[in-house]
Amino acid sequence: MSILIKNVRLNGCISDIYIKENHIDRIEENMEIQADVRIDGTGKAAIPTFVNGHTHNAMTLFRGFAEDMALEEWLHEKIWPQEAKLTEEDVYWGARLGCLEMIKSGTTLFNDMYWYFHATARAVEEMGMRGVLSAVMIDNFDAAKTANIKTKIQKLYAESLQYSGRIKFAMGPHAIYTVSADALVWAKQFADAHHLLYHIHLSETETEVGNSLKQFGLRPVQYLEQLGVLGENVVIAHGVWLSDEDIAVLAKRKVKVVHNPNSNLKLASGYKFRYQELRDAGVCVGLGTDGCSSSNNLDMLEAMKVASLLQKAWRYDPTALPVDEVMKMGTVNGGNMFGLKLGRIEEGYLADINLINLSDPALVPRHNLNANLVYAAGGSCVDTVICDGKVIMENRHVPGEEEIIRNAQEVAMHWIKR
Repeated sequence: MSILIKNVRLNGCISDIYIKENHIDRIEENMEIQADVRIDGTGKAAIPTFVNGHTHNAMTLFRGFAEDMALEEWLHEKIWPQEAKLTEEDVYWGARLGCLEMIKSGTTLFNDMYWYFHATARAVEEMGMRGVLSAVMIDNFDAAKTANIKTKIQKLYAESLQYSGRIKFAMGPHAIYTVSADALVWAKQFADAHHLLYHIHLSETETEVGNSLKQFGLRPVQYLEQLGVLGENVVIAHGVWLSDEDIAVLAKRKVKVVHNPNSNLKLASGYKFRYQELRDAGVCVGLGTDGCSSSNNLDMLEAMKVASLLQKAWRYDPTALPVDEVMKMGTVNGGNMFGLKLGRIEEGYLADINLINLSDPALVPRHNLNANLVYAAGGSCVDTVICDGKVIMENRHVPGEEEIIRNAQEVAMHWIKR
């Protein structure tokens, strides 16, 4: 399979991009070469696709369901009781809806944590995306549940090997307040033995930190460090409440951190995410949307805008988190975080490319394309999406999108009435 993109704007110049199999093979001007697919890039710009570093993808079904609530109340009274009613079929259509939304806003890789692993894996395979899919672990400090989870995870990992290379299995202990020390440590050992990522919510709220100090005598980061869990295959979501000592430990252990600005603001978890301190310590920081139950959409350009504005606001510094830097958080940093050569349009990189419609009013005039994308436009400016060397959206149409929207609406209405 090969693709030739002709006359597309790339880094301020007009170029051709030749994709062979799933990699960018050549970038030249006026290239004449045979290709299976030829795309006219006139009036379009080529940029890397986005990496959503933390999602609960199928929670598109919860969009608008539980609004304006505190996190603990939101989880215990609304989210967890309703999640218990979900079926695998519900999750499948919710995941397909999430994949559709991400594709239409330019995201091709997401790091997910949700129930019914196979439902989301099927959705990812069918939609042509990439997914790092976590096996959720919640034992609520019950030894019998811990034993059962271990058995299920081992079986699920073996079953996950049936999927394509676009799907990566990951361990997903939910949080230190829902998972026992035994399970946290076992999950890390399993991840290390099988070269897997370890995805966990950590230091999301001030309440979590306070409870950790009461229960364990340590802050969340220090608790995981004492357990021997932290390492370079660990990705923590949120990290809003980090001390200087926490950041030093994360840097030492090469832990990755995903910032989720919209979710943190909406749930009032906190807003002083210490991006500069993490960056300066050498921590790889990515960007995520979280689930649609708390952020309401999966648009990474919106997440970039909020992240940048938030840093400027709480630091009283308009130079904090410049536009090119926040774009890097949502592209190349995400690729580094998940061990993939993504986030740049360069020869040898994986062929995950967005073609942007330069006729979108929010992109005119083009003094600075990245600034227009982050501060002015939204995901609707994405015209064509290529993932793993295959076109998965063209002229803003994704195959099967009408069926996805119809079925997701139906299962959401049936599920909520149960």
